[in-house]
This record gives sequence, structure tokens and C-alpha cells, in this order.
Amino acid sequence: MEWQDNAGKRLSDYPRPSVAVDVAVLTVDPERTGLMVLLHQRDETFATGRWSLPGTFVREHELLSEAVRRALDTKVGVSGRAPQQLHVFDEPNRDDRGRVLSIAHLDLIAFDQLDTTRRPGCLLSPIEGDPPRAVLPDGNSGGLAFDHDQIVAGAVGATRDAYQDRPDPSHLIGPEFTLRELHRLHAAVLGDAVLAKDTFRRRMLPHLVETGRYSDGTVGKPARLFRRAYV
Repeated sequence: MEWQDNAGKRLSDYPRPSVAVDVAVLTVDPERTGLMVLLHQRDETFATGRWSLPGTFVREHELLSEAVRRALDTKVGVSGRAPQQLHVFDEPNRDDRGRVLSIAHLDLIAFDQLDTTRRPGCLLSPIEGDPPRAVLPDGNSGGLAFDHDQIVAGAVGATRDAYQDRPDPSHLIGPEFTLRELHRLHAAVLGDAVLAKDTFRRRMLPHLVETGRYSDGTVGKPARLFRRAYV
């Protein structure tokens, strides 16, 4: 016998919203000047040509994590990652095609681990402004498709929260680094909210281990190298 609720309705009697996943993949540019987001240019029949985050609809018997991995692989050529859930975006009118819930995810990847040539129509876009938004090519001021500008802003906020009190939780720089390199990374992530150097040093040192080695190729006195005190 098919299940019914107290009103005598079956599950199939209720309207079913579609469920999608969208992934904000963030990195820091190689000059450590700011955050960037990985985008792809849509070639689907809806919103064709618009820049958006990689995403897809969740299939009937598919885990969210499986849909996320499929979206990253097919849209931007990223594999072997495990993005974390960020937020559910459920504004009823967020998608003109119908009622679609987006389970947004966030992943932070070191710049040298991203290859935008693996799939056509991929772009690493700088993030600027308040609220933070992706800077699109050719002076495009229309923003990202759907509500992906909001997802990017939420991803940046979560990333900044994670870096407030920890050296490099997402391993955006190498395993060994100087305090100057770490401070530049924090400046790229946090922007104007980055701590002053002396305060930064006091805040970070309890979470670092000195390696006993020094940096090469610097002007002046070689700087001490540190590593994270935890993985």
C-alpha cells in the first residue's frame, strides 16, 4: 500500500522542486593580490553564453557529492576534490525555468593545481568589490547567471572566516613559507581586514612550527621558514 499522510495525500501529490548543485571554486592569484573564482561559459540551451559557476541537476539516485564531482569534471575539468556544503539557496524565483533549490558548495584550490584549458570556455575571474563579485571579461556588467553572484559572495565570506585565525587551512601556498609570504596570502584573502604585521605574527605563531631552514633568493637577510602545526 502506498504511503499517505493525514490528509490522504501521497508524496507524488506534492509539487517537487528540482535540486541542483553549484560549486564555487576559489583560489588566490599567483601574485597574491586577491581571490579568484573558477567560471565556465554556459553552452546549454538556457542562459547560453552566460558565465556561471559549475553546476548541474542532481539525478534521482545520485548523492550530492556525486553530482558535485560530476559537475566539476564535465564543466571545468577538475577532479579528485571533495568540496564542502556552503548554503542552500532557495529563493523561489532564482531560476526562470522553474522551482530549483541549489545546494551550493565551496572548494579552495591552490592556483598551480588549476588548469583552465582542460575544458573549453573556462575562466579564472578576479573577485572585487563589496559585496564581492566576479569581474567578467569584455566589460560584462550583467553578473553571473542565476543567483551565482550571491553564491560567490557567500563563498568569499566563508573563506575569510576560515582565515581569520588560522595560517592556511586550505593549503593555498606550499608546505613551507615565510611569515611575509603568509601575510601576503592573508592580505589576498581578507583584503582590508588583514591584521597588521606585528599582530599577525603574534596571532599566527602558535599555529606554526619553525623548520630550521631559511628562504632562498631573497634580498637581504634570509627569512625563517615555517610550516603548519597541523594538517
